[in-house]
Amino acid sequence: MSGSRTMPGPQAHWLQDGKRLHLNHGPIDLIVEAFGDADECRAAYAQAVTRFQTILMELVEELPELRLPAFFLAPRTFAGPTARRMEAAVMPLAECFITPMAAVAGSVADEMLAALLAGRKLERAYVNNGGDCALHIGKGQSMGLAVAGTGNGMADRITIRAENDVRGVATSGWRGRSFSLGIADAVTVLARTGAEADAAATLIANAVDLPGNPAIKRIPAHELSPDSDLGVRLVTQGVGTLALGEVARALDNGLAVAEDFRRRGLIAGSALFLGGEIRISGSVAIAAPNKSSREEVAHA
Repeated sequence: MSGSRTMPGPQAHWLQDGKRLHLNHGPIDLIVEAFGDADECRAAYAQAVTRFQTILMELVEELPELRLPAFFLAPRTFAGPTARRMEAAVMPLAECFITPMAAVAGSVADEMLAALLAGRKLERAYVNNGGDCALHIGKGQSMGLAVAGTGNGMADRITIRAENDVRGVATSGWRGRSFSLGIADAVTVLARTGAEADAAATLIANAVDLPGNPAIKRIPAHELSPDSDLGVRLVTQGVGTLALGEVARALDNGLAVAEDFRRRGLIAGSALFLGGEIRISGSVAIAAPNKSSREEVAHA
């Protein structure tokens, strides 16, 4: 994320299907879709476009502080609403190293969804920020999601219903767009908000690991990105062939963290993927998927 003067300003256009709004500004790349009365949807989209004009610059203004670790007993006061969402999401997890940047994608999705919904009556809506999603599911409604990294017996679609306490889905892993300290191919988390799912997915993915394993290539984060909030911490750049049992051990390390978060009520569930194996914590398979369902609208 950068305040470069040459960066184009906020962009908004409709995707080819004419139903989904694409919003882009620097590192923020959103797909937004609303369902319901046409006039309500039209007004909601206009609200989202208006809110999007300043969201990145607000974050840039507070970026130095957002890159510093959160502390369990000392929440900071940020000026911007998205920054406040980021800090709130990481505070319950701050017994270990975490910065608000761990929740930036999910927090932006949450903030944009709030703008979309303000004063509007929509049946369903979502904001997808590079796979980290904030969801609105009205009474009696449901929403389907395609999940990355699936396999080994897990269907690649899940359905979230209005009665489920899940309005955020996020995925993290070393192959993703953000740095990871672990070796998970992907970790998908369901939580109350996009910000909470994003922060938890980051830490669970970090925990899917085999410290010191020579098959894992790691580089200090600041060598790849000088202003990274991870500093000198080693981030995964490659995972070679793992010995028999090592994949299971790495996944079990992550599962222990996922189960702890679930017991503490921080997440509803998660799915951890590595080397064709999978671990499930909680209610990821919220409903039997239907691959022909028209409900599939978001991708995690």
